[in-house]
Order: sequence, then structure tokens, then C-alpha cells
Amino acid sequence: MKNLIVRTITGVLFVSAIVVCFLKPTAMIFLFALITGLTTWEFTGLVNEREDVNTNRFLCTAAGVYFFLAVAGYCTGMTPATVFIPYMLTIIYLIVSELFLQQPDPIHDWAYSMLSQMYIALPFATINMLAFQTAPDGQVTYNYLLPLSVFIFLWVNDTGAYCCGSLLGKHKLFPRVSPSKSWEGSIGGAIFVLVAAALIGGIFAPEGGGLSILVWMGLGLVVVVFGTLGDLVESLMKRTLGIKDSGNILPGHGGMLDRFDSSLMAIPAAVVYLYTLTIV
Repeated sequence: MKNLIVRTITGVLFVSAIVVCFLKPTAMIFLFALITGLTTWEFTGLVNEREDVNTNRFLCTAAGVYFFLAVAGYCTGMTPATVFIPYMLTIIYLIVSELFLQQPDPIHDWAYSMLSQMYIALPFATINMLAFQTAPDGQVTYNYLLPLSVFIFLWVNDTGAYCCGSLLGKHKLFPRVSPSKSWEGSIGGAIFVLVAAALIGGIFAPEGGGLSILVWMGLGLVVVVFGTLGDLVESLMKRTLGIKDSGNILPGHGGMLDRFDSSLMAIPAAVVYLYTLTIV
């Protein structure tokens, strides 16, 4: 009972922080820069526990946060493209420094260092591409609804999949990685999300940049598919590392990767989906 109360309180605070942060662009940037740093720090700590792995936790984390802020600055029009030069120099250092550190397996260090950027920093940074749009005249506008909708769809999908899976689940979706997920739950979650997407598209059409209900439903489906894949990827990673939770920073909910695993695939997938629609 006590664990349920703690889990509920943490969940309410977590959802509230995510929702409220999108009301102001500066709050969104600050919170997700912090999330990027905490998640990267957690990831590098996990992989450093493996034999012959010694990534530079501080530098990987600092680089990830800087990259997020650099993308935010570039997307808002506040900084030129040259803002990425320090980041590129840091990546070069992480690679070249292995020549002098005499680590037992530098390839592992390179791989995990780059994975911290590609798996965590890059996906989180793309949320700025959803939040900030540049008009043909060069004016940048902030759209809170698109990035917020990704998380709404993920939460609705989790709830719908859990309810439908508990009641109807018989056929396992990916038993080798996640025995609890079922096809029935995944399909049920997708239906819930399609309904939520249609409602958002109908009620908040102006805030959504004029997207049609059909486009909103397509976005919801993209988030469901890639959010589920993101969840499975993190489950595979934890099985490989031999751990149950990625951390304990969120009482009752595990670590940062446990909470943002789905979004690490869903956010960049949403960006690709929406940007593709603008060029076809």
C-alpha cells in the first residue's frame, strides 16, 4: 500500500511537471536540458559497471546537455550554426583521448560514449524541432501542443495497453524481451490513442498548427509504434545489463531511462513524420 501511494504521488508530480513546463518555452528548455543530463549520467553510470568499460561520465553528460541547449538556441533563432562547434570538438576529444588513457578496451568506451549522445542527447534535442517552427519570413513561433501531445499519446497508450492487456491479453508481443506485453494490449492502446488524437485535432486545431484530424491520428499512430519500440529497446538493454530498474531517482518508478524510454524513440519519429508531410 505504501509503495502504491509513493508511486502515485511521484506519477502525479512527474506528469504535472511535464505538462506545466510546456506552457513556457524557457521552462521546457530548462526542464528537458536537466532531463537530458540526468538520463545521460544514469546511462553512463550503468555501462561503466560493465567489465573494461570506462566512459567519461562528466564529459558525456556535459556534451549531451550542451547539445540540447545548442539545438534549442538554433531552433529559436537565438544562435547561429557555429554554436555546434564546441560540441563537435568535445566528440573529437572523447575519441582521441583514448589514445592516451590506455584503457583495456577503447572500442567499448567509444561505443558507449557515442551511444549516450545518439540514444539520449539527440532524441531529446529533437523536441525543440517540434516546439519551435520557423515561418518563411524567418519568424520563430513556439508551439506547446505538438511536443506535449507526444507525451499525452504515450501516457494514453500505456494506460490503454495496460487495461486491454489485463483484460484480453493472450498473445505475447515480444516475449523474449518483455513477457508482459501483448498484442491485444498494444492494439487496445493504439485505439485509445487514435481517439485521443482525433479529440486533440478537433478541439485544439489552431494550436496544432492547422493540422487535420487525419494527420493528428497519423501522429498518434507513429507515437504508439515507436514508443512501444523504445520501451522494448530499454527492456533489452536492462536484460543485457542484468538489472530490473535503470535507477531509483523517481520513487516507485525507477530511473530516468525507465520513465523516458518510450519518448526516446517517439519524439524523433514524430519529428520525421511531421517534417516529411511538409516536403511531400
